[in-house]
Amino acid sequence: MSRPALVEPGPPLTREQVARYARHLLIPDVGELGQRRLSAARVLVVGAGGLGSPALLYLAAAGVGTIGVCDPDVVDASNLQRQVVHGSSDVGRAKVDSAADTLAEVNPLVRVVKHQVRLEASNALDLLAGYDLVVDGTDNFATRYLVNDACVLLGIPNVWGSVFRFDGQVSVFWAGHGPCYRCLFPEPPPPGSVPSCAEGGVLGVLCAAVGAAQATEAIKLVTGVGETLVGRLLVHDALRATWRELGVLPDPTCAVCGPAATITRESGLADYEGFCGLPPAGGSGTGADDGLPVVRAPELASWLADPGRDVLLVDVREPGERAIVSIPGALAIGRGEFDSGAALARIPFDRPVVLYCKGGGRSAGALRLLLDAGHPDARHLEGGVLGWVEQVDPGLPTY
Repeated sequence: MSRPALVEPGPPLTREQVARYARHLLIPDVGELGQRRLSAARVLVVGAGGLGSPALLYLAAAGVGTIGVCDPDVVDASNLQRQVVHGSSDVGRAKVDSAADTLAEVNPLVRVVKHQVRLEASNALDLLAGYDLVVDGTDNFATRYLVNDACVLLGIPNVWGSVFRFDGQVSVFWAGHGPCYRCLFPEPPPPGSVPSCAEGGVLGVLCAAVGAAQATEAIKLVTGVGETLVGRLLVHDALRATWRELGVLPDPTCAVCGPAATITRESGLADYEGFCGLPPAGGSGTGADDGLPVVRAPELASWLADPGRDVLLVDVREPGERAIVSIPGALAIGRGEFDSGAALARIPFDRPVVLYCKGGGRSAGALRLLLDAGHPDARHLEGGVLGWVEQVDPGLPTY
């Protein structure tokens, strides 16, 4: 259903604004009043990556007066296939700086606020409190739950999107008006069970479709036009060129927006890394923090060069990842085979085994299953294949 405009209109438009936004002014449902609302709006985009890029570009072009960009990372060459707010000359630059420069070219009339910080439970409420709504362009479960919970406690809409390979999802979570993210996903998946885009890939242009849908929802919320995605989930299949709509209802047992919520302003935000089964922020994420046995890349290199050690190296990544870079001599057994138990029949229990993935997360999950099955001498590679490239063979490509 349509809802009242989220933002009160700003001052009358200048001549320059009228000229720039003329095509909006011609739309009866937007018009001069709607454009003034956009000019007065404050929108935070969390993540200047695949989804954040198109959202940022179109929010700036639409004339959103203040756009916050929150991202702690720098631009990498592998980002450029989908993160269109950055260019080749931006590689190595902070994403917030690159994005701000691009948005200034798109529309110098908007104000861009740079937040080059990692969004955490300790800073999320203060950071989000200055905005009317949030566009969530993040790619990990811990931050998604954090953004959701902060939005619920602040009472502001969360325009959420997700992409993986050829599939995308979009919704608006707004407690008090409809469900929140936890109502749809009460619990995160087990660590390592769902590959990220960095591990499983994503069609670059899919980000444009989903990110543009998020920007559309933000504009509708600000101006009060149309029917928002509150209570609805759009599912996009790029291969079949379809969009499906699913209804989402508030969960009365929800931990953050339900009547008996356990996450409140008084209790504070939660431990999101712990909730998602991840090591603490700043930890290696490779087993050093969770008691799992690990081996560092230089030590593994010496083991592999010693025929007397007879170490079996197992690559638990996806085939596409192996095609980019692999450690020579590894046996390919995907992470899914560990979950199904099929891997146990392929791994000998009478010789040392070292598992590895991209960065250590999936290999840690596979290692737990192998150790639980009784393997007497198994560990995984600290830092994964990226650690191997950095410490042993820097000439190899990364992704």
